Amino acid sequence: MITIRPSSERGHANHGWLDTHYSFSFSDYQDPAYMGFRDLRVINDDRIQGGAGFPTHGHRDMEIITYMINGALAHKDSTGGEGVIKRGEVQTMTAGAGVRHSEFNASATEAAHLLQIWVMPANDGLPAAYAQTHFSDADKHNRLCRIVAPKGAGDGLTINQDVSVYASILDKGASVAHDIAQNRAAWVQMVSGEIKLNDVVLKAGDGAAIEAVTALAITAQDNSEFLLFDLV
Repeated sequence: MITIRPSSERGHANHGWLDTHYSFSFSDYQDPAYMGFRDLRVINDDRIQGGAGFPTHGHRDMEIITYMINGALAHKDSTGGEGVIKRGEVQTMTAGAGVRHSEFNASATEAAHLLQIWVMPANDGLPAAYAQTHFSDADKHNRLCRIVAPKGAGDGLTINQDVSVYASILDKGASVAHDIAQNRAAWVQMVSGEIKLNDVVLKAGDGAAIEAVTALAITAQDNSEFLLFDLV
């Protein structure tokens, strides 16, 4: 079964400096029907104005993933992690027993666009940690590129949960496929464009919860970018 989460039905808040859409309940937006999907708890589609951002604040017991779409974000945290995240950069942070961090648009004039993603960890109280790496558009071109993996599953960015995240940039007419193991599920989050996911169409900002489906066939109806989450 594929259940579409239309972009237009997401939660929305515009604070002037931050224009954001919530796929799941977050902050003042609360919808009992959308408290998360499996271990996927948050997908916030954030647009941050130049010079603005989130002052230092704390998190606990959450695996946090930042996927940059456009612009640049300056990050600093209490683990000593620090850097500027640009288009193609992916950041992971284990909040664990407690971490404090700040995130500001690295440009004074240009807006930044990103997806802020939270995944519930397998265990609470883990040591806080930070990592960052780059995946070029070529890495994601007409293929599924795994950008985040469960810890112990391979090199690259990892999180403390049995979740893999794939990114893809498809040319119009290009296709990719993904098999889903028994008792697992998937979520697809559109960044841009339009795809056909098996027999349903997803457009920019749409999401889709996928359960009791063993194979996904994804074909771009237009030049498209999306994330695919493979979840226990």
